[in-house]
Amino acid sequence: MNKIPLTVTGAELLRQELHHLKTVERPNVIAAIAEARSHGDLSENAEYDAAKERQGFIEGRIKEVEGKLSMAQIIDPTLLDADGRCVFGATIELEDLASESSVTYQIVGDDEADIKAGKISVSSPIARALIGKYAGDVAEVQAPGGVREYEIIDVRYI
Repeated sequence: MNKIPLTVTGAELLRQELHHLKTVERPNVIAAIAEARSHGDLSENAEYDAAKERQGFIEGRIKEVEGKLSMAQIIDPTLLDADGRCVFGATIELEDLASESSVTYQIVGDDEADIKAGKISVSSPIARALIGKYAGDVAEVQAPGGVREYEIIDVRYI
């Protein structure tokens, strides 16, 4: 089986979500099903149908999160010794050579990616172009609008 790369923070967020689903959401939906059953005829009970559908969603998400955590390869960026190379977990400062604007991204797992928070998926085109490069290198990224060039200003493991 393939391991799923996660940062320490990403793994902790998944654990928190799993805990919330099991200790809050699951008991709430069980209570909602019991309440809907107490109203009598289940064949025309919309509350019961909605609660059962919600229960299916919650149980599916619990199974999905447990699966991801069981296959996770947790990587702590602060323990990396990649000699300044762009690797999973690294925080990379880039300069767009066309617009001369600078941006900072951290390369994270697919589930952790959030472009607004500066976290890009390891499987994204920009991350794939950056992996293995060093500060001072130029990475060419195939973007929807054409090829974009980024100069790597700094690589940190924080």
